[in-house]
Amino acid sequence: MTTSPPTARVDTDRAIAQVLATIRANIAAFGTRYPDDTTRDNRYDLRPAVPGFDEGANRGWTTSFWPGMQWIAFDLTGDADFRDAALAHAADFGRRVRDEEDLDTHDLGFLYTLSCVAPTRLLADDERAGDARAAALSAAEHLMSRYLPSAGVIQAWGNLADPAQRGRTIIDSLMNMPLLTWAGEQTDDPRFGEVVARHTTELRRHILRPDGSTFHTFYWDAATGEPLRGATEQGAFDDSCWARGQAWGIYGFALNHRATGDDSLLAASRTCAEYFLSHLPADDVPYWDLVYNDGAEAPRDSSAGAIAVCGLYELAAADPANAERWRAAADRILASLIARYTPAEAADADTVLLHSVYDLPKNVGVDEGTLWGDYFYFEALARAARPDWRPVW
Repeated sequence: MTTSPPTARVDTDRAIAQVLATIRANIAAFGTRYPDDTTRDNRYDLRPAVPGFDEGANRGWTTSFWPGMQWIAFDLTGDADFRDAALAHAADFGRRVRDEEDLDTHDLGFLYTLSCVAPTRLLADDERAGDARAAALSAAEHLMSRYLPSAGVIQAWGNLADPAQRGRTIIDSLMNMPLLTWAGEQTDDPRFGEVVARHTTELRRHILRPDGSTFHTFYWDAATGEPLRGATEQGAFDDSCWARGQAWGIYGFALNHRATGDDSLLAASRTCAEYFLSHLPADDVPYWDLVYNDGAEAPRDSSAGAIAVCGLYELAAADPANAERWRAAADRILASLIARYTPAEAADADTVLLHSVYDLPKNVGVDEGTLWGDYFYFEALARAARPDWRPVW
């Protein structure tokens, strides 16, 4: 973008109040169980039963976004109802890692940062926070076991012996590194920081393309460490730019710059931001893949917009020389999300952010609410309302 439109005024008070009302209603509806990844007609069902897991069980990669919202709500309000609901989930995440249920994923970072690192920061003197700390440290060790030293990356999905997944990582993995950064801070064990530094460097070198766009996924030869090829799992084409992945790049590279001090990661975040902003439609909320723009018959992904807002605020904090520009862009996107992509009233939906996309190629969660969209929208509102507020990452 050659010019920056004026900063949008972001009126957060009503938006935050509406999110809090939805969280209260969903706590009453779901109790200690977990909603599904996405809504159906803007209403969350319980996570469906599958072999080995009952309905509403803690499985998959998205369950922590639900207690993550509760921790933000408690942080903003001090209301014990939010704290107690989130602590019940923290206990269940402790059970999940102890019982080694559904841990074959790099998304242990998402899962345990939001559910268990959060209470260690907000409830330092509470015994239950100590239990959450132990669970998060155990999850960090599980995540470290997915590291492939030859390639320098953490494998994304599946059993490490699975030939279809061996040596594959994805851009989302940048957001899983804060769990390892936190574990290193807690233990003074340099292994964690070394893996964060190597993994993020490899992604900067190979998942970020020369034009500033990103691959969703990239493969390495797990035996030799040779970089092989980029591809997509959820984008339009292997050589297109999946919008949510680009948003992960803005936020993830900025977070890992904060952790490592590596200026090349800050430059990567800037590059991702420039590409993302230059491919937005007129209302500043992206289509699900950045190959599409105004006039395309394609759905939007508001969740990518919410993630990008958080990333742009993080980038502004890390890049003082350009902070005004990044904050202005974040404010414009957030103002559009509030005005055009939220329910008119809290009672109209179980989700707080409409018109997200989970996985369009598989026709999953298209034009629906998503747990991560809800979480990052709430985080974005908190960042906008309280510039000195810090998320758990």
